[in-house]
Formats: sequence, C-alpha cells, structure tokens
Amino acid sequence: MSNFQHTGLAAGRWADMSLAEQMLNIGSEVSRANRWKSKGNEEQCHRAADRALELLSLTIDAQRGKHDLGEFCRLYEVLADCYYGDNIYQTDPVKLQQGFDIFYNANKQINN
Repeated sequence: MSNFQHTGLAAGRWADMSLAEQMLNIGSEVSRANRWKSKGNEEQCHRAADRALELLSLTIDAQRGKHDLGEFCRLYEVLADCYYGDNIYQTDPVKLQQGFDIFYNANKQINN
C-alpha cells in the first residue's frame, strides 16, 4: 500500500502505539465496515475495510521482530477475504468484530 490514508501513522507514530492500541484502532475500522455493510453501502464498507487493512499492514511492520507475524498475516487474509473475496473462510463479520471488542473492553477498564 503506497498511498496511505493514515499518513501520520505510516510515518512512524503507529509503531509507538502499544499492540492493544493498534488492535483497537483496527477494530474501529472493522466496526465501521460492518456498519456500512449492514446498511448496504458497499463503497463505504470497502473504504473502512481498506483503512483496517492499511492499519493491519502497519501493525505487521511495527511488530516485526517482536511477535510471530503469522497470526497477523492470517488476520489480514481473513479480513480481505471477508470484505473483498468469496468469504472462503466463512467469516461472520459480527464475530470478527467481537474479537476486536476484547481490546475495546480492556482499554475501557484500564481508563476507568
């Protein structure tokens, strides 16, 4: 992805965030994609999915050398398949969102 929508994050700010913060931000875009998808607006759904994939790509770069990247790469594949492919993994977008909600709930508890 050479034309980043999140230019400030791509310039290095993303790597300064914790993994939980990164996942929380990706989850926000997945939530937006699901909301637009449920409203039947594929264009807006794809824009949000593009942003989620971009942020996940930045996460993969930021986590290189810190974590095994296999799970991040698999998540990228599942997200892309869910929103753009034939959904060969039969991913339920709501359940996918629930996986990201764990980071939202944890962040809420920390900040309360």
